[in-house]
Amino acid sequence: MLENKTLLKLKGKKNLLAFSGGADSTALFFLLLKHNIKFDIAIVDYGIRKQSKEEVSYAKEISSSNSLTCYVYNAPKIKQNFEAKAREIRYGFFEELIEKYKYENLLTAHHLGDRFEWMLMQFCKGAGCAEIAGMQIEQHRGFYTLIRPLLHLDKQELLAYLNAEKKLYFEDESNLDEDIKRNSFRHNYSLPLLEKYVGGIKKSFEYIDEDKAVLITEIEVKSINEFAYFKSSKNKRADIFAIDKYLKSKLYMLSASERELLKNTNTLVVGRKFIVNKDRDFIFIAPYEAKNSKMSHEFKEKCRVLKIEPKLRQYLYKDNEAYIKIQKLLSSI
Repeated sequence: MLENKTLLKLKGKKNLLAFSGGADSTALFFLLLKHNIKFDIAIVDYGIRKQSKEEVSYAKEISSSNSLTCYVYNAPKIKQNFEAKAREIRYGFFEELIEKYKYENLLTAHHLGDRFEWMLMQFCKGAGCAEIAGMQIEQHRGFYTLIRPLLHLDKQELLAYLNAEKKLYFEDESNLDEDIKRNSFRHNYSLPLLEKYVGGIKKSFEYIDEDKAVLITEIEVKSINEFAYFKSSKNKRADIFAIDKYLKSKLYMLSASERELLKNTNTLVVGRKFIVNKDRDFIFIAPYEAKNSKMSHEFKEKCRVLKIEPKLRQYLYKDNEAYIKIQKLLSSI
């Protein structure tokens, strides 16, 4: 069921599987074993469902019986905006493990249904080819690569595999809550369409990926500490796609309105978390720092001479390595 081109990316690498005990990650767990892929697993317990303790116990049991390491994180209580905060906690935990134990790949169990659901949500908000393409099998995130080995498979194919192999998995009852936008799209739109047109939907994503490769230039975003930069492609759509992709790796999702604003403005603070600045031939991204420390007169004067965006200066004052880099980049023009 796993594609050979994906298996080649995993063999001989140090892999970490994001595990939940649900059907998707359980199917991926046993498929990886079947193909002799070496990996460890990580699971987060948010403490809001009684069943979560059983899921953690199951994760420990199947990892131990297969001589794998199982990392468990007991998340603090989330008081509001659960979906976004849970994702932030989850990926923060995974990235800590990746950095500490030198994992090369993070594997997630996103499948065709997840991708189609995401596409429909983006389409209804307003999106182009890059956004509609959505999830990709492989995504480089600086010090690791995110790989989604199940993206070509439908949920029904995964369930059929688990049932045929008689493998235990858990159902998360929160997936039935249609007050959550993602669940509403799934039950009312994506699932009914997948049941009728799964073959055509798979083929459409193949075409979309081919078109995206031609239309959207892949841009390498470099970084120093929390400061990121790249040379503008002179194609606004391609530049915004690169900005969006980088911010996703930092767990921030650009809104449709923010993407529109980036088309026509040189400096934008997004979510009061990041500043995006287009300056001559370059695009800079950095954490947004409010004016809470006094910059030296000498530093202010250097920034004035270089015409560095004032909203970016506060961060650069704290990060000398980033300041030296931006100084070199702008002085070279």
